[in-house]
Amino acid sequence: MKDRVLIANRGEIALRIMEACELLHLDYVALYTKEDEESLHVQRAPKKYRISDYRDMNDILAVADEAKCTAIHPGYGFLSENYRFARRVVKRERPLIWIGPSWEAIRDLGNKLYMKKVAHELGIPVIPGTINPLYNEIEAEFKAEELLEEVQAQGFHEVTFLIKAVAGGGGMGIEEVKNLEEIRPVFRKIRAYAKRLFGEEGVIIEVKIPKFQHLEVQILGSKKGEYVHFGTRNCTIQSPFRQKRIELAPGFCSRFNYEFDPQKVEREIIEYSLKLAKHFHYDSVGTFEWLVTPEGKYYLMEVNTRIQVENEISAKISFIRDTQVNLLKEQIRIALGDGLGYTQKDITFKGMSLEFRLIAEDTKRGFIPLSGTIQRFSYAPKPWLTLRTHVPQDKPYTIPTQFDPNLALAIIYAETFEDLLERSKAFLEELVIEGKTPKGEPLVTNIEFLKENLKYVYQFL
Repeated sequence: MKDRVLIANRGEIALRIMEACELLHLDYVALYTKEDEESLHVQRAPKKYRISDYRDMNDILAVADEAKCTAIHPGYGFLSENYRFARRVVKRERPLIWIGPSWEAIRDLGNKLYMKKVAHELGIPVIPGTINPLYNEIEAEFKAEELLEEVQAQGFHEVTFLIKAVAGGGGMGIEEVKNLEEIRPVFRKIRAYAKRLFGEEGVIIEVKIPKFQHLEVQILGSKKGEYVHFGTRNCTIQSPFRQKRIELAPGFCSRFNYEFDPQKVEREIIEYSLKLAKHFHYDSVGTFEWLVTPEGKYYLMEVNTRIQVENEISAKISFIRDTQVNLLKEQIRIALGDGLGYTQKDITFKGMSLEFRLIAEDTKRGFIPLSGTIQRFSYAPKPWLTLRTHVPQDKPYTIPTQFDPNLALAIIYAETFEDLLERSKAFLEELVIEGKTPKGEPLVTNIEFLKENLKYVYQFL
């Protein structure tokens, strides 16, 4: 029987999954909620079902059965890193194929603390911090004092702590603490937040690396135990809430002078990422996130057990036997049982790519998300530009208040860094996104923030 994929997501990622399915000649079915009726992913899907919520497991599985789907692609966000859902998908009476890593890998790598323990045992550098979950504020303060002494002995100055929910992710459940007196109240706040949002109130304390570049390693593993990587990305330009706004591939740029050998650091973090992936029998696309200091020290931060928003910038510069990679296509193909069909030696890298996340947010007022109606969305098509969006360009679009106000991803390619910057600037200058808030005020986006921060790419922040 021909496989049929249920796309359990929305917006631009749903559109990209549709595209990948079409490239593989697979049938697919889309989902949508009442709030998403205007989205392009709904308009373009030949077959779709309305559900109440993208997190409603029962609704999703009911549609899978009704539509006779054989596989589920969760995209990113929502249920994509919910190991209980992944386990249910593959273990139910009518099992489905989960297009992602095994539920065991999602469970184990999604637990930051367990991942950190295993990485430490494997000799992989991790961010200095606690290695057991904390539930008591007095113990948390004591551990913070111990940690302060430890890192000061290693040469850290003006130490700042990050209080993190063990089960958090995507910048959620994290707060910064600059002195020991703040540990207890912030610990209580994060513990309560984590219990409410994630159902797990365990908290860890880590030292904040004061100046760094945020690098990612893109890994692909198969069910046959094969592993390759598709290089690195640089995601240092973020909002104050550690949510990415500009991403680049590769992770380092030869136009910059580093105090260390960037090729050596890149090689080592790739090797460590592959080592961890093999330990967990990782069998899908995955992103291993690292912090790199100006001195060239590096620390594993977390693992994202899903396709990333920014996967396409890695794909733009990666070629298998001179054919450009489509990571979503590879992810689906591998999930359906194919082997890789190539090795690392068959993969080459060419050029550079940058991604802008275009978002309806007021960056001058705490990056607050905005709702409203987009009345005009226009840009100049270019051969070096790929724009991913669920926002129609031919009619007004109302931004749903139930979801993140992400409007589009702009992916730009060039062979040199100078051309990449020039093209990126040109795109932002020509881009027009206009609209009104529910109060009739002009709708604000982060375009100016992107313009202002473009000059900081590849710098330690």
